[in-house]
Amino acid sequence: MLTVHFGRFPVGAGDRVLDLGCGAGRHAFEAHKRGAHVVAVDIDSAVLKDVRDMFSALVEAGEADTPALAVRASGSFLPFPDNTFSHVIVAETLEHVLDDRAMIAEAVRVLKPGGLIAVTVPRWWPERICWALSDAYHEVEGGHVRIYRRSHLLRRLRGAGLRTVRTHHAHALHSPFWWLQCLLGQENTVVKRYHDFLVWEIIAAPRLVRLLDRALNPVLGKSLVVYARKAT
Repeated sequence: MLTVHFGRFPVGAGDRVLDLGCGAGRHAFEAHKRGAHVVAVDIDSAVLKDVRDMFSALVEAGEADTPALAVRASGSFLPFPDNTFSHVIVAETLEHVLDDRAMIAEAVRVLKPGGLIAVTVPRWWPERICWALSDAYHEVEGGHVRIYRRSHLLRRLRGAGLRTVRTHHAHALHSPFWWLQCLLGQENTVVKRYHDFLVWEIIAAPRLVRLLDRALNPVLGKSLVVYARKAT
């Protein structure tokens, strides 16, 4: 499941892509398959091991043939020179970090002049409902520490020297799932069935469901996605 739309964030052969706060690596893998030189960064050593294994599996399967690294580092102190990457992805990460300004500043520092950055965060109103329904949703270790309004995030990015190119919303069908899980708990039968439906939707990608999700995204989309460019 990709939150960044690579049709709106074009990545190709020869590009250098940083996936900052890569998690399980979904965006890093997509960039790797598109021929980019990829560096996936996270603070969690365990997930990075899995990311490295998947990079190797993609090469062995013939789905990728470019260099790809998984690096443990703090997003506030990246071990890369200025102007290293043509593209930076920061997906569903900023809401977890206390000093989001420092992470944004580092992402911009390592982005080349004229380079593109994709930033995604939970959308304000679906996230606010989750917080209202369940303290456990955001009070877990490493959980969400803030909720972004669109204007708030755009100001943050503009203040770091980025020019917004485009915004959209994603994953409309996921918002009700999270509300139900917050309200009923993850062991509830309805929640489990909804989870099964989302897994099927991701794997099978039926056209009708994709069209429904796309139609609902402006109103119900769980994530806010921003594409921006660094000044030349």
